[in-house]
Amino acid sequence: MNKFILNCAVTGAIHTPTMAPYLPIKPTDIAAQAIAAAQAGASTVHVHARNPETGMPTGNTDIMGEIVSTIHAKCDVVICITTGGGMNMTVDERVAAVPVFKPELASCNLGSMNFALFPVLEKINEWKYDWEPQYLEMSKDFIFRNTFADLERILDVFEASGTKPEFEAYDIGHLHNAHHFYNPSF
Repeated sequence: MNKFILNCAVTGAIHTPTMAPYLPIKPTDIAAQAIAAAQAGASTVHVHARNPETGMPTGNTDIMGEIVSTIHAKCDVVICITTGGGMNMTVDERVAAVPVFKPELASCNLGSMNFALFPVLEKINEWKYDWEPQYLEMSKDFIFRNTFADLERILDVFEASGTKPEFEAYDIGHLHNAHHFYNPSF
């Protein structure tokens, strides 16, 4: 079989705790699931941090540090820190962990896009946390921003940190954006 990379994202940022009852939100649980994914064969683990009290996506580098250090202490998997963050974060908040932890990989969403999660609101009557319905409702009028200027900023931080981009393409236009930013030095 040809070699391949299996990347496991154990949390993501668009789902809320009510939508997925097994979604880890505590740093120890996120790290444990990442370690289990590595033990099951994942080559890399894509890590998002969440507020351990509410489950909301967060750019808090202390929380990310707890996750990263726990994973590093227990296995030798490649850690891919997210720069997707969450709908509640600025680009600077989304990329803040990269210069702090200098991961081998970090995600780079290749363009702006819409996340239409608001239809889930009709399917759930009880929420674990008050922030969840508003978070999903805001997706009706939200553009996940990744302009060319944003991407330049993110890729500059990667280069300064010695971090390789894990490019995420959600449509054909994103492939054209990747070509625009193609840099053989990565």
